[in-house]
Amino acid sequence: MDGARWLSDEEQRAWRKFMAVTTLLPSALECQLQRDADLSLFAYWVLAMLSEAPERSMPMSELAARSTSSPSRLSHVVAKLEDRGWVRRLQSPVDARVNMAVLTDTGAAKLADSAPPHVDTVRSLVYDALTETQVRQLEQICDSLLDRLGSGNT
Repeated sequence: MDGARWLSDEEQRAWRKFMAVTTLLPSALECQLQRDADLSLFAYWVLAMLSEAPERSMPMSELAARSTSSPSRLSHVVAKLEDRGWVRRLQSPVDARVNMAVLTDTGAAKLADSAPPHVDTVRSLVYDALTETQVRQLEQICDSLLDRLGSGNT
């Protein structure tokens, strides 16, 4: 034996289904947002995180960490959002070395328009298929996996 801890048949079935969900769900959400809002899933995520932040602003480094993104990927998406007038980048008034991402009023309006159909899609694809108990279990499973991955809880 080569020392590998092979998956049991049950683990293999679960793994394959998990991989299918992690491939199909983001793709379905991306398609809905592109079609209905001309937004990528990641751009929507960035707008949503900024909308929930105090004063709708956050240091770029913190936004990258919260969005589990590399700083370069985040910078690229924020540049596109800036071009559309939905986000501004400013120097922090507290520390000039820190760049802040700020959700504009136009960006907040875009998010407000985009959110209802997106939430309907999330509900239809995920939550309508689960019981209340399964929703709690899903949260617990995700917490365990995020802890293992070092992302902490979002």
